[in-house]
Amino acid sequence: MGLLKEFKEFALKGNLVDIAVGFVMGATFTKIVTTFVDGMVMPLIGMLTGGVDFGDKVMVLKEATAEVKDAAGKVVTAASPAVDLKYGAFITSLIDFVLVAFVIFMLIKAINRFRQEAAPAAEPAPSSTDLLLTEIRDALKK
Repeated sequence: MGLLKEFKEFALKGNLVDIAVGFVMGATFTKIVTTFVDGMVMPLIGMLTGGVDFGDKVMVLKEATAEVKDAAGKVVTAASPAVDLKYGAFITSLIDFVLVAFVIFMLIKAINRFRQEAAPAAEPAPSSTDLLLTEIRDALKK
């Protein structure tokens, strides 16, 4: 029973729950940003670049080959798939990253501003007792 109790305390700690909530919110936010980029940003960029669809952009390094059979139907050379660099998908993911990074930057900037506003005011003025003791100390130094 000690192990179960220890696990329960660990699982219900505030930090762990906060991290779990942050993880779920981050995953959802990423999905929203990806949908925004795919559905709104990339079509605008495609329109500005003359109708280019970045999702379809690939650089073929090696063409696909069909399998070769002899007269008896025996496979002489196996088929091989094409080797492509999908740079269009990379550009889309890069735009996703930049947008997510920018939003997180703005969020942290706002949080820091709220923390600065909530910071305690300047130190209070010294009490009359402290002022009197300071005057006595200064008088004794003379």
